[in-house]
Order: sequence, then structure tokens, then C-alpha cells
Amino acid sequence: MGDACGIGPEIIAKWWQGRPAALVIGCPAVMRRAVLSVGRGAELRVVPVASVGDVAGLVAGDMAVLTPTGLPVDVIDAPLGQIDERAGRAAAASIREAVRLAQQGLVAGIVTAPLHKEALSLAGEPYPGHTELLQAEGAPPGQPPAPVRMMLANDQLKTVLVTIHVSLRQAIEQVTYDAVLETLRITHDSARLWGQPAPRIAVAGLNPHAGEGGLFGDEELRIIGPAIEAARAMGIDASGPYAPDTVFMRARHAPPEHPGEFDVVVAMYHDQGLIPVKYLGLDQGVNVTLGLPFVRTSPDHGTAFDLAGTGRADESSLAEAARMARLLVSGRQAAPAARD
Repeated sequence: MGDACGIGPEIIAKWWQGRPAALVIGCPAVMRRAVLSVGRGAELRVVPVASVGDVAGLVAGDMAVLTPTGLPVDVIDAPLGQIDERAGRAAAASIREAVRLAQQGLVAGIVTAPLHKEALSLAGEPYPGHTELLQAEGAPPGQPPAPVRMMLANDQLKTVLVTIHVSLRQAIEQVTYDAVLETLRITHDSARLWGQPAPRIAVAGLNPHAGEGGLFGDEELRIIGPAIEAARAMGIDASGPYAPDTVFMRARHAPPEHPGEFDVVVAMYHDQGLIPVKYLGLDQGVNVTLGLPFVRTSPDHGTAFDLAGTGRADESSLAEAARMARLLVSGRQAAPAARD
């Protein structure tokens, strides 16, 4: 359900209709409040369930809500539109429960509503966001977390990030040969899930004009270019590095006037990759975590505390995230195993 003080519960309530195969993990009282906030109290019934199996007995109009272990009993008292430690604990508990169910094969995929990073921190969580928490929780017992990457996508553009939630200074330091090559591999191996088993991957440079042959920085020559060559030797259709200020326009797929030259762009840091996708419309963007042993998507917006409790939040991005999750689940079930 995301952060109980934000719009996550409300956009779920708006999106929910005739979905007996879906399950909300969170607080039933919070979800009842959300249903009333969006004016659906007469048509949508919140039904607490004790297990995934209980969902099968519900009918259209029933919203199954499973309370996770560790949910604060007073999370309903956390004030809407404010950062609250209880909401952070509830969000983390819900994520851990979702991962547990996915690992047991009881759910096919996870769609996460927005959480607030400060609330997560107040709850004592050492993770800066969803991606890192899911990565840690998704690791098999006794094994280190598998490398993951964040992809933001809509119908016109897909971007995958080499670095995620770190400062810009740290991001530059983390753009290494291994990190770029690993991102290319994860992107290539994941693309089969959305129907592109051999994606054309464009790689953005780190510096203006992709370094201009070393005049504006040499990371493209020392790091990014060699990683691209190594990926190509592995059979990955990667090219670049391209000037960051034009590669996203080249990749934008809006036929028939503008067919994209590439299927996905690998960007070096958070804002470089996400601004172009978000500029095309927050209501259509979907965040996908690549590399996890299960499917995970989310809307590409935050908790929008200013809208919490008003019933005016737009559920379009959540709907797109659910649509993408179904697509990726189908791809995972049909796809052969990825390379080692």
C-alpha cells in the first residue's frame, strides 16, 4: 500500500475494480479510509484476509487486504500528508511480506505504491528506497544480494540506470567499467520479458557531448567505451557512448512520425535517465526493478503529501505499473533462463 500518509492507498482504491486476483498488503483500516476518500464506499468492500488462498473466495468489488507481520497497530493514527515513522515501518513491513509471498511462489509479481524515503529512514531502515530494500530482501538466505538496476519506462522511452540513489558526486565515482558492463548485461537479459530478446541498447555518455574525444572528460574513453565493446563481444547489441543531450530524443519511439533508433537507453545517473521519461508524462511512467528473482513495478511518482486525503490523486501511473507487471509476469513464465 506504500506510505499510509501519502496517496498510495487512494490510487489503489481508485484503480481497484473487479480484481479478485489481486491482493493489497497493508492495513485494512488505512485502505478503508482510502476507499471513502475517493468516494467508493458504496461499491468497494475492504475484506481482511489471512492468506493468499482466501482471495479465491472473493468477488468483484471485494478488496482483499493482508496485514503483514510487523505492521504498527496505530498506523491509522499517522496524520495524512506528513512524514511519520509509523508509516515508514508499515511500508517496510508490507514490502517484506510481499517479497516473502513472491519467494514462495504465492504471488506472481509485486506492484509497490509510493513510499517516503524520510519515513523509511525514521523507521530505522538502512535503505534509501524501494529498490535497495527489495534487493536486500530478495536475496536467498546466506547469499549476497544480486545486482539490480532501475528502469523507468513508458510507451515511448525506456531508460536503465547505472547508478541510482546516491549523490551526483558519488554517482560519478560509481560509473566504473564493471558497473556499466553489468548494467548492459542485466538490461539485455531482462528485455526478453517485455518482448525484445535482442534489444538495441544505446549508452549515454557521462560528460557533455560524451566527452568530445576527451576534451570534456575521459570517462567515455577509459570506462564506458571499453564496457560497450566487452558487451558487444558477449553478443549484446550495445552502441555509444552518445551525447546525453540527444540520445533520448533519438530513442523516443512515437511512430509513424518518429520511430525510435533504439529500444532502451542506459544512462549513467539518476536524473540523466529519469528526466526525459518523466517529461513525457508522469501518468504513464513505470518504474521496473531489473535483476530481481521476481517481477516488481511501481508508479514513477512519489507520495504527493499535498494530495493525500483529497481523493484527487491520479491513478494512471499505478494502472500502467500493474499493466507492465502482468506483461513481465507473462514474459518470465514464457522465457528461457537468462545466461549465468
